[in-house]
Amino acid sequence: MYYLKTSAAFDSAHFLAGYVGKCANIHGHRWVIEVLLKGDKIQETGDKRGMLMDFGDVKKIVRKLADSYDHSLIYEKGSLRPTTLAALNEEGFRMIEVPFRPTAENLAEHFYNRLADKGLPLKSVTVYETPKNCAIYEPEV
Repeated sequence: MYYLKTSAAFDSAHFLAGYVGKCANIHGHRWVIEVLLKGDKIQETGDKRGMLMDFGDVKKIVRKLADSYDHSLIYEKGSLRPTTLAALNEEGFRMIEVPFRPTAENLAEHFYNRLADKGLPLKSVTVYETPKNCAIYEPEV
């Protein structure tokens, strides 16, 4: 089995609605998405001979995903009052609504699914919210 790993980072804020503790408040992270690809065969012909995938192609896909979340507020649908949302939008803040609580665990699964939709042969996706704390999503086979 062959494995490739790459990562991309982005800065954004989130909060955990209904949580008892500091994370109930809006706060930011330097999130890192780490992607582990797997495959049992490398390419045998062409310019990508000897590769599972071209790192440049993989990095481009992962970077585009990270960039789409950069400098935003990631919030759970229904967790902000309509008047709060309207005020933030009126101020021009970049907001990303997700249908789940934006924990590292849920973001790892979300990013896994988004990258799988791009056709990447994924083994797992790891999301770091700090340099020492991460969540890993790998679907059961």
